[in-house]
Amino acid sequence: MKQIKILLNMLLVALILVSCNSNNQEKNTLIIFHAGSLSVPFKQMKEAFEKENPNIEILLESAGSVKCARKITDLNKECDIMASADYTIIDEMLIPDYTSWNIKFASNEMAIVYHDASKYSNEINAENWHEILLREDVFYGRADPNSDPCGYRALLTSQLSEQYYNLNGFADKIIEKDQEYIRPKEVDLLALLESNTIDYLFLYRSVAQQHELKYVILPDSVNLKNPELKEFYKMAKVDIVGKEPGTTITKIGQPMVYGIAILDNAPNKELALKFVDFILSNDGGSRIMEENGQPSMVPTYSETYNSIPEQLKQFANTK
Repeated sequence: MKQIKILLNMLLVALILVSCNSNNQEKNTLIIFHAGSLSVPFKQMKEAFEKENPNIEILLESAGSVKCARKITDLNKECDIMASADYTIIDEMLIPDYTSWNIKFASNEMAIVYHDASKYSNEINAENWHEILLREDVFYGRADPNSDPCGYRALLTSQLSEQYYNLNGFADKIIEKDQEYIRPKEVDLLALLESNTIDYLFLYRSVAQQHELKYVILPDSVNLKNPELKEFYKMAKVDIVGKEPGTTITKIGQPMVYGIAILDNAPNKELALKFVDFILSNDGGSRIMEENGQPSMVPTYSETYNSIPEQLKQFANTK
């Protein structure tokens, strides 16, 4: 009798182990490279999607959008989905060799971000921020333009500010100042601000909202937000490191638009389609993006519309 009981217990343990192994094998994994400014909304999307799909695990890897693209093109890292803070990064670095399509899905704007301990925080505004940032006792930070769209957008904003405020030489002066506070992606700068190492930073308005920081709302003529000002934005341009060593890409000022694509060699393409559908849907990711200060642009014209998978074409158009 005792031997039978022991055998039954062993059988029960074996069944539990088989069940656990089976569940682990059934768990699908999705790998996403995304812009640092998407960290908060994508984490919320991951949690919502995994709750509805318990056998799915989403791995989020945040970096500057240019760096994300280079992980794919230079390092051959496995990835299902790439979400960029600038849709042109996908166009210029991933199409046609790594993906054939790109959907524009959200917008944002540049702001000057600070907190209560920042010097002159009680007087900075949309009319004097450029003068305050140039003061010798003030330190500011920005992202690396060769790694992150927020970095080259800070330079574009500086050039546009020179024109808008009629500030001769401002762009060169602000770019030369405080270069020791350049970081690979915009969210890396938050630690410098919170530690009072810097007083201000060029950052997306959405990130400032998500982290409950104060910010100066910039005029539309310099914040890269307004599609109606696209011709004015074109006055600014910045060269960044290109796809191949020794080459450059010229980034011309334009309204801020995020892009998303599934890689041709995605390890889990069917699941990637399902998650992108969730990201772009009104009752899913678009709502989460809106709540985090990143307005949806779906549906928007896509130059690659014909290559977009059928189930995702509803999120783009041909006009």
